[in-house]
Amino acid sequence: MLKLARIYRSLDWAAPVADLVVRLWVAMVFFMSGLTKIQSWDTTVLLFPNEYHVPFLSPELAAVFGTTVELTVPLLLAVGLGTRAAAAILFVFNIVAVISYPELEAAGREQHYLWGILLLVTLAHGPGALSLDRLLSGLVNRRWLPAPARGSA
Repeated sequence: MLKLARIYRSLDWAAPVADLVVRLWVAMVFFMSGLTKIQSWDTTVLLFPNEYHVPFLSPELAAVFGTTVELTVPLLLAVGLGTRAAAAILFVFNIVAVISYPELEAAGREQHYLWGILLLVTLAHGPGALSLDRLLSGLVNRRWLPAPARGSA
């Protein structure tokens, strides 16, 4: 039993790396989609009234808003800054994408489901140790919290 506990502890290094990989992978997916949209803006603008049916927004506004989200929020997710907010925004964005594109094939829906699950993991678990959120939190805590008294546990 002791050996098993030692093995589990030796794997503790993997959690921050896994958190980072999840954030980078999901961020890359959304960011690459944004890059695709700006490579052919005329096509993107045509897709919104004809293919994507975003509720509550005009097609032009949806194109600008969607592209802006895809090019900015993934960067925050990747570096781990405002991570839970970024994950929440992309989670909702992902839901809207699935709802707005009814012609999405089963394989495409499954990819969106996977991205949604990974975003939920980040929402629930947080950014992990390899993030700007953690770095800034550590700096703030060291700067404004008094040092523990000597001899206290």
